[in-house]
Amino acid sequence: MTLRERDRVVLDIERTWWLDGRTKTEVVRERLCVSLSRYNQLLGDLVINVEAEDYDPLVVRRVRRARDRRRWAMMGVRPASDRHHR
Repeated sequence: MTLRERDRVVLDIERTWWLDGRTKTEVVRERLCVSLSRYNQLLGDLVINVEAEDYDPLVVRRVRRARDRRRWAMMGVRPASDRHHR
């Protein structure tokens, strides 16, 4: 599956939205004409896409880590990578 222009825009927004001085919701609405919820769905679908990781590996990996931390938090545990070694 190749990345569409919209997919690239989603990744570009995720990489730089805070530089605009506006809220993420405002940037998403202006550039994609979708709600923040829909944007998050699109972003979630992209982080499992190899082409998306090729396009912007730092953003994709950061979003994956954040997603994984939220999942672990909902389960009430911390992943081994977040635990301090003694």
